[in-house]
Amino acid sequence: MRELKLARREARPEGTVVRLRNGAAFGGAALAICAGPCAVESHEQIEATASAVARAGANVLRGGAFKPRTSPYAFQGLRREGLELLRAAADRHGLAAVTEVLDPRDVEPVASYADMLQIGSRNMQNFALLKEVGLSGKPVLLKRGFAATVDEWLMAAEYVLAEGNPNVVLCERGVRSFDAATRNLLDLAVVPLLAELTHLPVIVDPSHGTGLARLVEPMALAGVAAGADGVLVEVHPDPASAVSDGPQSITFDRFGALVARIAEIAVAVGRRLPAAGLAV
Repeated sequence: MRELKLARREARPEGTVVRLRNGAAFGGAALAICAGPCAVESHEQIEATASAVARAGANVLRGGAFKPRTSPYAFQGLRREGLELLRAAADRHGLAAVTEVLDPRDVEPVASYADMLQIGSRNMQNFALLKEVGLSGKPVLLKRGFAATVDEWLMAAEYVLAEGNPNVVLCERGVRSFDAATRNLLDLAVVPLLAELTHLPVIVDPSHGTGLARLVEPMALAGVAAGADGVLVEVHPDPASAVSDGPQSITFDRFGALVARIAEIAVAVGRRLPAAGLAV
């Protein structure tokens, strides 16, 4: 790895565990189960989702308040209102909150609501943003760019670490391929590879990785079996009516079934689900 100093495995052979304030941990014996809608749409939607995923065993609530969209005419998120709704729903159900930040100017206000700042695929090499989230001191969820090499991804993490922020979690969310059968190609081989190369925790996002709700469960299970420290899953009360990413979102019932199956795989690989009832 070119010039990799802080993220390389040798810098911390025992591995990094990134902890959020509700007790959720990335990299420990317990898996991190992150779930929620692609976008925060309303009080009713995020409240129902937070309640459902918490009951099923999630410990981190995801939801976009600022949405990067390919089309400038698509829904861009509720912004500050979305942050307020996400924070309130997470607090009511004992969940930590992770949400995406798009602009260096928004890092401070987003960090005032979120427990973890997500850097999305499109911004993986937005170096000004990486430096700013590094300076924030907040845990960072760094998604792999959709055309990024492992080297480029780890160097992006190095930008955050170099600002004095050790709390970086890598998220494999699929890379663009020649085949349109799935939205992306979920590169699960990268999970054990990263365990060799870096001390940073790694989770998988089978929702963006496949783009198809029916493939989320098998790929989430495969990710845990490969050694991932957690999963990031899109869950919606009514995927057909979702304002974004409905085809890859799963229902509450399917999420509950998924967590039950993750528990089985976790035991087989020496891991476990997070403890129930973690208090914020």
